[in-house]
Amino acid sequence: MKNELLKILDRGIVVQILPSKDEFVEAMLSRKMRFYIGADPTSTALHLSHAKNYMLLEEFRKLGHEVIVLIGDFTARIGDPTERATTRKQLTREEILVNVTSWVEQIKPLMDFNATVNPPKIMFNHDWLSKLTMEEVVKLASNVTVQQMLERDMFEKRMNENRPIFLHEFLYPLMQGYDSVAMDVDVEMCGTDQIFNALMGRTLLKKLSNKDKFVVAVNLMENPKTKELMSKSRGTGIFLNFSAEDMFAGIMAQPDEMIKVFLVNNTRISLAEIDEILQAKNPRDAKMRAAFEVTKIFHGEEKAKLAQEVFITKFQKKEVPEDLEIIKFGVTGISLFDIVKKSLPEMSNSEIRRLFAQGGIKVNSETKTTPEETAFFPEEGLTVKVGKKKWFKAMI
Repeated sequence: MKNELLKILDRGIVVQILPSKDEFVEAMLSRKMRFYIGADPTSTALHLSHAKNYMLLEEFRKLGHEVIVLIGDFTARIGDPTERATTRKQLTREEILVNVTSWVEQIKPLMDFNATVNPPKIMFNHDWLSKLTMEEVVKLASNVTVQQMLERDMFEKRMNENRPIFLHEFLYPLMQGYDSVAMDVDVEMCGTDQIFNALMGRTLLKKLSNKDKFVVAVNLMENPKTKELMSKSRGTGIFLNFSAEDMFAGIMAQPDEMIKVFLVNNTRISLAEIDEILQAKNPRDAKMRAAFEVTKIFHGEEKAKLAQEVFITKFQKKEVPEDLEIIKFGVTGISLFDIVKKSLPEMSNSEIRRLFAQGGIKVNSETKTTPEETAFFPEEGLTVKVGKKKWFKAMI
């Protein structure tokens, strides 16, 4: 069991364990632990960064531990101030219930809720937070100082910019922290952006129940090059309610540096096999495999295959003009920058690099953002699109 646990912890999804990894491993091997991960249903859709959290929770369940999927239907009414320079819009109870129904359906493919032994549980923090009296809230607040709250980066930023901080936003980490007490958990899983809130829960659990809690912080699935996050609040991301075709195409549209991110976080393929996949000479092949494997998890193998066929037909064939200019290079293994430069000698080097940075270069329907990337020519050549209208076939 220890080897299985270490494989999970060392995959690259878990980035920090508090108070320590060694203590966590020892506890995991000695007793049954109660895990939870919570999220506020502030939109109708989850995205792939959320998905990897529930997939990881399922791995801990398979090791024999109790797991809880917490829906923050009460805390969603407050609005998490994390990473917010401005106050979140407060949702109505009706809006939240619509989102909850959608979320539960999206989580189901990721966890075995029909397991006969130790099935995952779904809980809602409205069940206990809505019952707290004013006296109990005041008593709860007496465990935390204003100075502790002001340690949060987003609050400090707002103060420096003379932006308002509302009192209900101070209550958010307090309410989320109380979730740990109400569920009497041993472990909270959270994104790295939620460590402050998770530690609040650790503090309250220790003070109110004399119990220690582990915090397992996971990555936020960022682009390793641009550091852009997959986020519902930013309007980015590949969402779990996408059709199979849209999910497949959405992954194929991502830059090449995201291939490993998807394979590690959103599939159950071993790291050794992932390394083999990434050795492909043409990144398109590795990305196609990633798109297929991820789509298969949410829609099944048959729909994933159909989505792949639709993508090839729609994006790699029909989009391309019939009479392409052919540009021959005489050698293979040259940079994408040199390929584009030869096709458009009148364009300056800085203009070409700007096109790459803006996602204006496509090779075989894949957006390329790294001018230095080496391209190898298959027998049929590479179909290159520069900007909105320039097409050509690059061949040896």
